[in-house]
Amino acid sequence: MTFAGATAGRILTQLRHDHRTVALMVLLPSLLLVLLRYVFNDERAFSAAAPALLAVFPFAIMFIVTSITTLRERTTATLERLMTLPIGKFDLLLGYALAFGLVAVVQVLVAAAISLTWLGLEISGSVWLLLLIAVLDALLGTALGLLASAFARTEFQAVQFMPAVVMPQVLLCGLFAPREAMTPVLEWLSAVMPLSYAVDALTTVTRTAEVDGTLLRNLAIVAGCVVLALVLGAATLRRRTP
Repeated sequence: MTFAGATAGRILTQLRHDHRTVALMVLLPSLLLVLLRYVFNDERAFSAAAPALLAVFPFAIMFIVTSITTLRERTTATLERLMTLPIGKFDLLLGYALAFGLVAVVQVLVAAAISLTWLGLEISGSVWLLLLIAVLDALLGTALGLLASAFARTEFQAVQFMPAVVMPQVLLCGLFAPREAMTPVLEWLSAVMPLSYAVDALTTVTRTAEVDGTLLRNLAIVAGCVVLALVLGAATLRRRTP
C-alpha cells in the first residue's frame, strides 16, 4: 500500500502541473450537462436524462484520459524504471487508480453540485448515494482505461479503444431505449456490460428513496467490475510498449 500511495502521489503531482488535463477531467462533464440542460430547456426532461449521463460522462472521460496517460508512462519508460523497484503490478495499478479516483471524486462532486442546484435535477433518494454511484462509475472508467492501455502501442490506438469499449456500453446501457425493449441479443449484451448497472442504480436513486436488493446488487456488480479490471490490468501489464 506504501508503493501504491507513492505512485498516486507522483501522478497527482504531475497532474497538478497539467492544467489542461485537470480542466478536462473536472469540468467537462459539468459543461456537457449544462449544454444538455439547455438543449432540453425543461427541468423535468433534464431530470429524466441526467442520471444516466452522470454515469456516462465521467465513465467515458476517465477511460480516455487514464488509458492515454498510462500508455505515455509506458512509452517513455517510466513504468520500466518503476518496475525495477520491489513493487507489485497490482500495487502499481492501484496507485494509478487511487490518483485518478481522487480526481473522479472532484469531477463527480462538481457535476452533481451543478446539476442539483443550478440545473434543477430532482432526486428522491440520497444525494450521498447518488455521489457514491457516480464515483464508482468514474472509477470503472479508470479501471477499464488502465486495462485497455495494456493492449495499445500508441496513443492513437488508445483512443481507438474508446469506440470499442465505451460506445457499445453507452448505446446499450438504457440511455437511448429501455433495455427490456431491445432485441434478445442486445438485451443479453447489455446485461454483461457494467455501465448498464451503473445507469440502473443512478436512475433508481433519482426515482425512489428505497434501498432494495436490486440497487445493492447493481452497486456490487459495478464495484466488482472495477476490481476485476484492475486485476486483469495487473496480469497484462508490460514494462514498456515494444
